[in-house]
Amino acid sequence: MAESEHGRILITGAAGGVGTFLRTGLPEQGWTVRGFDLVTPPDPGPVEWRTGDVGDPAALDEAMQDVDVVIHLAGIPVEDRFERILKTNIDGTYQVFDAAVRNGVPRVLAASSNHAVGYYERADFRDAPIGVDVRPRPDTFYGVSKVFMEAIGSFYADRHGLRVACVRIGSCFAEPRSRRMLDTWLSPADGVRLFHALATAPDLRYEIVYGVSANKTAWWDMEPARRLGFEPQDDSDVFAAQVEAAATDLPDPEDPEYKYLGGRFTTFVPPED
Repeated sequence: MAESEHGRILITGAAGGVGTFLRTGLPEQGWTVRGFDLVTPPDPGPVEWRTGDVGDPAALDEAMQDVDVVIHLAGIPVEDRFERILKTNIDGTYQVFDAAVRNGVPRVLAASSNHAVGYYERADFRDAPIGVDVRPRPDTFYGVSKVFMEAIGSFYADRHGLRVACVRIGSCFAEPRSRRMLDTWLSPADGVRLFHALATAPDLRYEIVYGVSANKTAWWDMEPARRLGFEPQDDSDVFAAQVEAAATDLPDPEDPEYKYLGGRFTTFVPPED
């Protein structure tokens, strides 16, 4: 066990947006944080740092020494050609789970996405929040990679006894930037609270949870995350007036950004080169 209150967390993709929020916030929750990414950021903060690719088993083995929890964020964060998604998001996720088992790390918290269920429409959950028990409806190859993540997490939980949570993260930014984000926003502070709760939950076996703040218009069922100790404290409603003031027109019910849970990902075509 590392010399800190809770232990050592390894964050893959720690130089990215969500990774930056977590690597700066989790030390305040009593964690020693080790970052892992292709590059060291100019402001790594109060963390240990390792550079490497999630496709490199040797680099993962070195990074996972004396680690108690892995938060797996690394990957292409948008739609791309399938062969790129396959290499980075699918094979890279397999490599992380396999390295965790190989190195005796007992718990993996993996960043899934709302795009695993992106083809559900607002009309599908008008009367109740959408739960984690609906069938996957990925909206892109990126969304497909997140469905794979949830499936391989389930496999490693059952086969190897790994404790796994797959977090369908909404829109994790400092502030919501659009009407849609008023529904899907996960504040950085609530993101830290969520991953801390999942990292310490004693009853975690395998769970899919939604990552979203306590927004009045949130689309998703938060009960699975609450049951594991997450209590969101932020609400996008405090930004609603400024978001609406910046909007140039009324929402169109047929606009994919408004109609589908996955928004414009449902119509995005991956680049050819």
